Amino acid sequence: MIRAGLTALLMTLGACAPEPAAAPALMDLDCAAPFEAQRAKMAAQPGLVPAPRDYAEPYSFYSHEDGRTSYLITEPGAPAHPALMMQKVVAGAVRTTGCPYGDKARYDELYAYLDGLKTWRRK
Repeated sequence: MIRAGLTALLMTLGACAPEPAAAPALMDLDCAAPFEAQRAKMAAQPGLVPAPRDYAEPYSFYSHEDGRTSYLITEPGAPAHPALMMQKVVAGAVRTTGCPYGDKARYDELYAYLDGLKTWRRK
């Protein structure tokens, strides 16, 4: 009897508890915006975690702490530079998008590589 009363009380309190604040929406890419402006806006978003920088690789990577959105920013020396790419989980599938500001053919190669990683599995 006491247990049922406590359960009812907890359910009532839970119903009155404020909903947690919705996470801020992460920016989508806007290929009409200049590369540097979009790069700065992208990297400044709350909740983004930069991957450790490998100075042998001309890319910067950022992932959101919720694990559903990641960004790739090319650095000088990258074959597709300047370019921005984003991978986002949408309806349970990873969707890759991007903005080529430089060599389109090299961007297409980078896009194919990054998009192909979503199906890569360790053996």
